[in-house]
Amino acid sequence: MDWVPSNVVDALASSHQLGIFTHIATVPPLRVWFGVEDIPITIESVDEGGAIYQGGGRLIGLPTLEVLVNGTADAVEFTMSGIDPATGAALISSIPPVRGADVYVGITTLDDYYQPMSHIIPLWRGTASHTTEASPTVVGQQNRTTTLGLSIASGGETRSRPSRSLWSAAQQKALSPTDRFCDNTSRMARMVQPVWPNY
Repeated sequence: MDWVPSNVVDALASSHQLGIFTHIATVPPLRVWFGVEDIPITIESVDEGGAIYQGGGRLIGLPTLEVLVNGTADAVEFTMSGIDPATGAALISSIPPVRGADVYVGITTLDDYYQPMSHIIPLWRGTASHTTEASPTVVGQQNRTTTLGLSIASGGETRSRPSRSLWSAAQQKALSPTDRFCDNTSRMARMVQPVWPNY
């Protein structure tokens, strides 16, 4: 079975309209696509039958999505800007807890009637970390607006959790006072090859 259906491959090779879809596995799940109407469509093995992706408006930009390689990958932030403060406050208060929720980004091509040509093809998976809120400075007669964001890390760990591979000897001894396993980690960080003791 092909990962990408042949009709989508043919459309991608020519002039095409691209649909970009985001699924955030909160309770209930948030399903958004970057267009103007709601579309009944699913990501196989992620969505249940009858899922509807809500139109989120025109996509201005998409952050670079990286996969986890050798334990390193940048966190990305999805943002919505230009929201009036009252709507932003209502949106923030109605958002279910997002920390640790799986986030999927997928695509498919759209036909001449702006309908999807296949199910959503998942391209990237991340883990939601936290929401952000900012209000740019207002100058003169400009209206005050709010920018809302969602920080997402690729891989299974959010950025605020400590990574055990970076723990120092002091942190290890706080858990286990007699454990000397991390005694030479500071020397390894300076690219010094330590002599490991024989126990």
